Amino acid sequence: MRNWVKPRKLGRVFDSSGGFILPNADLRAPHVSLVLAARLKQSKRYFAELVPDLVVEIKFQSDRLKPLREKISSFIELGAKVGILIDPDKRTITIYTPQAEPVVLRDGDMISIPQLLPGWEVGVTEL
Repeated sequence: MRNWVKPRKLGRVFDSSGGFILPNADLRAPHVSLVLAARLKQSKRYFAELVPDLVVEIKFQSDRLKPLREKISSFIELGAKVGILIDPDKRTITIYTPQAEPVVLRDGDMISIPQLLPGWEVGVTEL
């Protein structure tokens, strides 16, 4: 994703060391996140005081799905436009948005997020 975003100057992709101070005062760090360029500003604090536009959580072997879903839902409720949950065990990707029910993609499907990353498309099996 970073290789798509950076040359197009669409925003900034953060890894799990990039945390966000949310409007409810929580400090959260998704596995991967994106903040669109129009929303980026210089911050005097180490962590940005905003909700990222996109959050991605990856289920690791020791993780349970419920807390990851709750974390994504929390970001969506606070203003994130898209949340993605990657489950390598089930080989699925679930896309969450505020306006619709979650969409589950499987091997053979393509993931795209045209509202945030126009033209970006990746096969589920690649993730």
